[in-house]
Amino acid sequence: MERSEIEGAGNAQKFNTLAIIGVGLIGGSLALALKAKGAVNRVIGVGRSKANLDEALALGIIDEVASLEDAARADVVFVATPVAQMPAVFAALKPHLGANSIVTDGGSTKQDVIAAAREHLGDKFSQFVPAHPIAGTEKTGAKAAFATLYEKRKVVVCCEAKTSDAAHVRVTQMWRATGAEIHEMSAAEHDDVFAAVSHLPHLLAFALVDMLAGMPRADQYFNYAASGFRDFTRIAGGSPEMWRDISVANRLALREQLSAYRKNLDAFDEWLANASAGSVAEIEASYARARAARNAWQRHIEHGEPLPKFSAGGET
Repeated sequence: MERSEIEGAGNAQKFNTLAIIGVGLIGGSLALALKAKGAVNRVIGVGRSKANLDEALALGIIDEVASLEDAARADVVFVATPVAQMPAVFAALKPHLGANSIVTDGGSTKQDVIAAAREHLGDKFSQFVPAHPIAGTEKTGAKAAFATLYEKRKVVVCCEAKTSDAAHVRVTQMWRATGAEIHEMSAAEHDDVFAAVSHLPHLLAFALVDMLAGMPRADQYFNYAASGFRDFTRIAGGSPEMWRDISVANRLALREQLSAYRKNLDAFDEWLANASAGSVAEIEASYARARAARNAWQRHIEHGEPLPKFSAGGET
């Protein structure tokens, strides 16, 4: 069977046990979504913080706290840690991994995660399904989780040639049970796309807030910041540890996007320096193209309208 055929094969089956390693927004929301749909019998949690795990228990996100060794025997093991921690997690899972257990992840980078899984899972690499749910907020921890996070959201799956077909089916079924849509792409394509639309925006938001906070007149700047600043910098409220790891892991693709962004900023700087009629027209034209593209994207995500084709000159 081709991957496209496998993806739609069969009806969703209930999981007996789901193990969440890293019970935060992403892992906790998966647990709540599957519980809400009756798609899992038992959820166990593994993590570094006893306080966070206790909160996850109290909120009904997980049913019990377990060791990583016990988690390795679950039907599905979802690794929702920062990506830099995943190599150690894979290495610890391997000796205890059940013959029919599936390991999958929610990492925002894929080439590095796949390389780590290949190295540390070894002959059990076929049991690993690389994935990335495209959903989240700037909030962290178990208390941030909610059951509807993945409804009508995309989940990208980046299977390798050695990925087990059965594991691929089960993971896509799991995500569909949350209300998510499955999309397939290569790991390299994934990392390029998300460097542009996720990792670069986060870098820019963090950089702007950090720059302003370090200025002598920072208090005045923040005192007068309003909704535009709030909207642009919302994602700077995310986890510094997680975004540090993502930035480093995807640094090659991120640097390419950052270089392209710098070129655009340089063009704006030149237009502002000249302040001629032609420069002013260029600024307005760029703003108009950006507005049209942004509005088209918003109609796409909110109303399902097809995205237009874009060219160097804007929407076509």
